[in-house]
Amino acid sequence: MRILVHDYSGHPFQAQLSRELARRGHDVVHSTCTAYVSGKGNLAGDTPGLRFVTIGDGTALRKEAYFRRLRQETLLGLELAHQVRREKPDVALLSNLPIPVLVVAAAVLGRLRIPWVLWHQDVTAVALESFAAADVARSMGVAAKVFGAGEKWSARRASAIVVIAESFVRIHRQWGTAGKVTVIPNWAPLDEIAPVDRANAWSAEHGLTGVRTVLYSGTLGLKHNPVLLVQLAERLRDRGSPVRLVVVNDGPAVPVLRQAAAARGVELTLLPFQPYERLPEVLGTGDLLVVLLGADAGEFSVPSKTLSYLCAGRPVLGLMPADNLAARLLRQAGSAVFPPEESSLDDASAWVREVLSDPARAESLGKESRALAEREFALEDCASRFEDILRTVSRPPAR
Repeated sequence: MRILVHDYSGHPFQAQLSRELARRGHDVVHSTCTAYVSGKGNLAGDTPGLRFVTIGDGTALRKEAYFRRLRQETLLGLELAHQVRREKPDVALLSNLPIPVLVVAAAVLGRLRIPWVLWHQDVTAVALESFAAADVARSMGVAAKVFGAGEKWSARRASAIVVIAESFVRIHRQWGTAGKVTVIPNWAPLDEIAPVDRANAWSAEHGLTGVRTVLYSGTLGLKHNPVLLVQLAERLRDRGSPVRLVVVNDGPAVPVLRQAAAARGVELTLLPFQPYERLPEVLGTGDLLVVLLGADAGEFSVPSKTLSYLCAGRPVLGLMPADNLAARLLRQAGSAVFPPEESSLDDASAWVREVLSDPARAESLGKESRALAEREFALEDCASRFEDILRTVSRPPAR
């Protein structure tokens, strides 16, 4: 098959899937959006049958300027549509697209009669409804209705849908699309993210060797409450277990974190997203890794950073809803999950203190994390399931 995979975010495991499909003899074009700032996967290489392309080059997204962002994302959808016209795939796989990009792409793919698969990572409309209820922004209520209609419209036009958790199926029943849904949980690349020594080149470069470190690496958006990280470090300090809080992130959370740390006198190291090839060292520098997810986003979002954390073989603290799929994985690995609320931080900090004060326990939890990742993240099975879905819906190649 000639396959176009577009992962707007540029995450590691989508690129790994494209490599595996190319290794199986398919002609794969892997597309990402450079305008979206996040930790990226390995988006280069010389795998035969695989090419990497981009949209959004030269575009600086304004995430907080909602109307300007709507226009920008609509234009990015048109850019993706032009890319599809050029590549003429037999089938497309779309992941992590903002709703304006998704709607434009779905319309063009339908017009060109190219079958496509929606790889549904987040139910955007549900998240926007929760933000509106929490008064994050008054415009979110209107946006939830408009974007919800666009998301539903697009899902109905997909030839097949892959969701990352069983909880998504309920929404697709409401939309009338459950009959074409397959559940395939996300994974992380075991061969690219492996445990490394705590004292490594990256920790030395940033003065963190021998410094007790609690680390967060990944996106921090509206689904998160970044101040919780600072409050956690504050409680650890006040209870006689000071730590260096390290946050690797680019985005709107950075000034919020800086201000909160200054107000509370918390030691904070803020760094931009690091090159993907250094991610094992980054995660290995944390004595303990933290993942955040807001209460209202828990059912329909599975933070992929959790999966990378498990691959890195470190103890993990989850401040997230207990019913989230990632929370269940953390509990299986012996790590801890607490509600993402300030009232939970006393218990959370007590658990962190216990782990950090017991090196043998920390090492055991790290080994359990890696062992769970090796059991759960087998690429061959996931790739075969995607391959079967793509083959089923693919149009016959043009002669």
